[in-house]
Amino acid sequence: MKDIKFKPIGTIYSPFKEPLGAPIQPSGAKGIEGSVEVFTEFLDGLKDIDGFSHIILIYYFHLSKQTSLLVTPFMDKVEHGVFATRASSRPNPIGFSVVKLEKVKGNLLLIKDIDIVDGTPLLDIKPCVPQFDFSKVTKTGWLENAVQNLADAKDDGRFAE
Repeated sequence: MKDIKFKPIGTIYSPFKEPLGAPIQPSGAKGIEGSVEVFTEFLDGLKDIDGFSHIILIYYFHLSKQTSLLVTPFMDKVEHGVFATRASSRPNPIGFSVVKLEKVKGNLLLIKDIDIVDGTPLLDIKPCVPQFDFSKVTKTGWLENAVQNLADAKDDGRFAE
């Protein structure tokens, strides 16, 4: 297999018109509102989504600059392998965010705790189910001492075009 092709199923809207200054994770974006427009051809796929308080948005980092296997992430001054980070400058620039689903209005999802740039192409939506999605995490690597600064961490544009 040489190529994998994805087709966006919608568009994510947020107050962040560019990466610079955006929160770097949903937990650093508490209360920030946005929306997801699911293209009408995928409307039937939203059946029963309103039964979930949180959803996982899987999206394409469309503003990410070239791939780099070694990156200096936002919350550190030391270079790490890209797979040990959440940096957008990846071989496959795919991101995910767990957001709070506030309301469903037809093909429009109203969400909170959004850390995604306005106009980002949406690839998929999955319901967030704690029993499926969260294990007891015992090690957080180089982020162990950095996570307490998450609320103040903002995108400085280092990975964007």
